[in-house]
Amino acid sequence: MRWGFPPPPGVRNAVVNVRNYHSAFWRSALADPERRCLVPVTSFQEWSVEPDPATGKKKPHWFSVPSRPIFAFAGIWRPVGEDAAYAFLTTGYDGDPAAHLIGAVHPKAMPVILHDDDYERWLTSPVQDALKLASPYPSQLMAVVH
Repeated sequence: MRWGFPPPPGVRNAVVNVRNYHSAFWRSALADPERRCLVPVTSFQEWSVEPDPATGKKKPHWFSVPSRPIFAFAGIWRPVGEDAAYAFLTTGYDGDPAAHLIGAVHPKAMPVILHDDDYERWLTSPVQDALKLASPYPSQLMAVVH
């Protein structure tokens, strides 16, 4: 399995983040529980929006969930020839992005991190119920290394 859906016509790069859940591009994969998946991660990185004044370069920030050495993003997959490709969902923030641990670094969106108890719901529920899980993971349960 490879990361990134083949792009739509006119787009150069693979599409790795599911942002618009209502887009026709994602609709069939989201609607079919058999096309949903869990993307296991131990941590993930976001770049700072603004360059560091001292170096002029953007800084990497690594996020983790200390109580969960392996956690999962809500993902979808699709067949691509004899292989398969996956992407993961992202979500906006409730209120001010800067008030969230990730939003302070990456205000546009964050990955949808599922709670362990929600794995089965993500994988089996009707799409309307499954998409209710697409919400910001609590900052207080996360850590960041700058």
